[in-house]
Amino acid sequence: MKTELEIHSCLHCNSRTRSIFGSLPLDDVSSLDNLKSCSQYKKGQYIFSENGHPLGLYCIHHGKIKLTTSGLNGKEQILRLFKDGDIFGYRSLLSNDRYNCSAVALEDASVCFIPKDNFFELLKVNQKVSFELLKLLSNNLKQAEEQLVSMAQKNVRERMAEALLFFKASFGLNETDNSLNIAFSREEIAGFVGTSTETVIRLLSEFNHDKIVRLAGKKIIITNLDKLVNTANLDH
Repeated sequence: MKTELEIHSCLHCNSRTRSIFGSLPLDDVSSLDNLKSCSQYKKGQYIFSENGHPLGLYCIHHGKIKLTTSGLNGKEQILRLFKDGDIFGYRSLLSNDRYNCSAVALEDASVCFIPKDNFFELLKVNQKVSFELLKLLSNNLKQAEEQLVSMAQKNVRERMAEALLFFKASFGLNETDNSLNIAFSREEIAGFVGTSTETVIRLLSEFNHDKIVRLAGKKIIITNLDKLVNTANLDH
């Protein structure tokens, strides 16, 4: 079960500046405070489930969330990843469809919720937020197209290297040891790359042997960024 939290103030939320609400006038930001609710989710908890009805918009105050679906064999496929300041659940909300995937906490997370009617009213009266949402949807489409090309044209070793670069670009590195700032299990990496857990373990071992990365338990430390880019078959 989710845990209700004391509502975080949008006015003092560092994550808001990285969200589509960053351009809101202060009066509208104050209105958001009165409309939203906030909840705490433990790692592995569901924020919403596949086939559920969307009731509003979610915005991450702190933490990381994954959108997942299950294939015919029950294997998890990770569709998208979110971090502080990101919104999610908007596609089904805008199209008035049931959710086609589930949202699950990758780590302990605090998430704010804006009811559907209030969010739609905000889009009507604030062109900047509407424009930011259009840009977000456009970027989502671009990423989906790039992922399709990658799945169709790249081998699994290239996709694995590309995934590590994506994790670095999205979540950054830990300042203490330069490891990827996300605690993925090998199964979750496999679900993102679109391969088996055994293949992920083998490829990480190969990357470690080739001194592209260094493994420390679940931590993955990128030791040669140029070689990783070359392995992913990407331009610098």
